[in-house]
Amino acid sequence: MTGPASPLGDRSSDEELVKLGRNLIETLARELESASPPPERQGAVVRQRLDELLGQLPLAKEGRVQVRQHVLDELLGCGPIQPLIDDPEISEIMVNAPDNVYVEKGGRLQKTSVVFENHAHIRRIIERIVLPLGRRISGSSPTVDARLPDGSRVNAVVPPVGIDGPTITIRKFRKDKLTMEALIEYGSLTPAMGELLRACVVSRLNIVISGGTGSGKTTLLNVLSRFIPETERIVTIEDSAELMLHQDNLVRLETKPAESDGDKAVTIRDLVRNSLRMRPDRIVVGECRGGEALDMLQAMNTGHDGSLTTIHANTPRDAIARLETMVLMAGIEFPLKVVRQHISSAVDVIVQQSRLKDGSRRITNLTEVTGMEGDVVVMNEVFRFEQTGASTDSKVTGQLRPTGVRPLFSPRLETYGFKLPGELFGGGSSDPPRRR
Repeated sequence: MTGPASPLGDRSSDEELVKLGRNLIETLARELESASPPPERQGAVVRQRLDELLGQLPLAKEGRVQVRQHVLDELLGCGPIQPLIDDPEISEIMVNAPDNVYVEKGGRLQKTSVVFENHAHIRRIIERIVLPLGRRISGSSPTVDARLPDGSRVNAVVPPVGIDGPTITIRKFRKDKLTMEALIEYGSLTPAMGELLRACVVSRLNIVISGGTGSGKTTLLNVLSRFIPETERIVTIEDSAELMLHQDNLVRLETKPAESDGDKAVTIRDLVRNSLRMRPDRIVVGECRGGEALDMLQAMNTGHDGSLTTIHANTPRDAIARLETMVLMAGIEFPLKVVRQHISSAVDVIVQQSRLKDGSRRITNLTEVTGMEGDVVVMNEVFRFEQTGASTDSKVTGQLRPTGVRPLFSPRLETYGFKLPGELFGGGSSDPPRRR
């Protein structure tokens, strides 16, 4: 049986299919603008009309599927990068230029064959992402943070800030909820460390997760937050909502940028302050980056123990210095010693999360903040990742080992029912903490 006698049958060139797709996109865009269906109906309207138009063309099945998907990606999705968004193995997408698109897959960066038509094409995709969220991007407001419908985090930059043109960075949202067991299976931490962290969360220790960009801080925060008991009221505060908590008594807050019409921005700091009036048992801040660190520390010091947050820092000691800087950014003239006293009395544990050379994410330090000696914040390193080398496939090998120091917060854990065996901290045994 022969195929359809048409230049657009099985022998169609890619150029012809691209031209056909472009014509269909222009036609449907005009019809969509003219009909102005409500946002919730646009997808159904486009699909129905597209199928009608394709039904009138003598296309082979393969060409029909290809054109249909291309048109839907352009009109309803994110254009050329939609297949990358749909690929579950890709964790990050970076559009640097129309012909320069990278992804992170399996912890490794690799260039793709994806190509945009031009800079204007990238700009259209950015606007399609941000406009439904009530956000704007322009020369006067050239950066924007947003999220896709599936929760993936998007950052976009346009000229004049983007010197070489508009760029898009997408941190994809995992559809499967990562668990502590999964992190242990991936080698991010040991079973003993996992149970110790669970004990710290249940026992209401204030925890700061420190790490670099893409090190897995938010993932770990997400996992730890799920250990908060159902009996407690939680307020989460984020720039772009990423946390997936299952607790029932939960309030999720998200920042709001300033609008061109003069509407005031709602910042992380505004939300932290407001959360104190919402009767929270726990405050979970997705990331502290500025003056909100002061409000967060004050909350930790005034009855909201058991709070969690993340910060950008490469070591636990750097995390303390970063907190000092952010507190000073609040605009209040505190002596440095007072700032350090504030930090040392508020923060109980710093968990250092790192992205290693092979792309794997691991906890590399668990450090206790014990107080002050003179003008210095004193810390005890409880666990440390010791790298032993690399395997034949370039995978980093090593182990998270105890340092021999028993943390001073052990009695606190015991009051919540967790009895920690001494071997856990001495390296002789990897038995996890036992709950009585």
